[in-house]
Amino acid sequence: MIALLQPPPQSELLRTVSATRLNAWLGCRLRYYFRYVLRLKSPKTAALYVGTTVHAVLKQWNKARWHKKTLTRDQLQAMYDLTWLTEQQAEPVKWDVDEELGEKVQGWSLLKTYFDNSPIPADERPEGVEVMVEADLSHHGLPKLIGVLDLVRSGGRIVDYKTVAQTPKDEKAIHQNEVQLSGYSILYREATGQIEGGRELHQLVKLKQPKLIVTQQGPMTEAQKTRLFRQLESYVEGVQREDYIPSPGLQCSFCQYLNQCQKWS
Repeated sequence: MIALLQPPPQSELLRTVSATRLNAWLGCRLRYYFRYVLRLKSPKTAALYVGTTVHAVLKQWNKARWHKKTLTRDQLQAMYDLTWLTEQQAEPVKWDVDEELGEKVQGWSLLKTYFDNSPIPADERPEGVEVMVEADLSHHGLPKLIGVLDLVRSGGRIVDYKTVAQTPKDEKAIHQNEVQLSGYSILYREATGQIEGGRELHQLVKLKQPKLIVTQQGPMTEAQKTRLFRQLESYVEGVQREDYIPSPGLQCSFCQYLNQCQKWS
């Protein structure tokens, strides 16, 4: 069941933009239209819910380290069990028959894999956890960039958490996440006045035996910054024209707006 919320004015869509919203635009403009213009809401998929819950527990784990506290494995699992319940109360999940228990077990298995194999030393205190940041890009003729940094390690290393279905290759993972990573660099530099120490993707692979793949990249280059700004320019021009056209492809197989898209003309 998809609900329709009150559409925002176009001016709001052009006033601010996040890397997530920009990625949605670049991926499929009609999907962007359904999600951000019409604001069609549908239940979360199982895969998305596992990722959301894992991310929430990692956030608490990082916050505890920031406060110089240590959480035991039992405390972390209790936190996971509680989060699994409360997140569904806030937003329903579309479960298939007998699916939920297996997904919950897999989510905890991903977390155990991360705690056992994290490259972050136990005594390393984060510089920031779930930091909300914004960057005024009006002097470039662009919207205000907004976002939340999952984790900033010592030395200004920005960490982004991902749960993925297949083992990623470094070069492909960096390319696929370039918009997000470049956006985080812009936000970090705006907030601190310094260049980030690097960017890291901490990717938990949802296999029978989960794996943690850490992909590291240096600070954002000028070429990457230029690419991001050109993508933002495309976003602004397209939203102003209301250029909401579909982009059929492999991504359609897991798009929650497939039925609406098929009726588009």
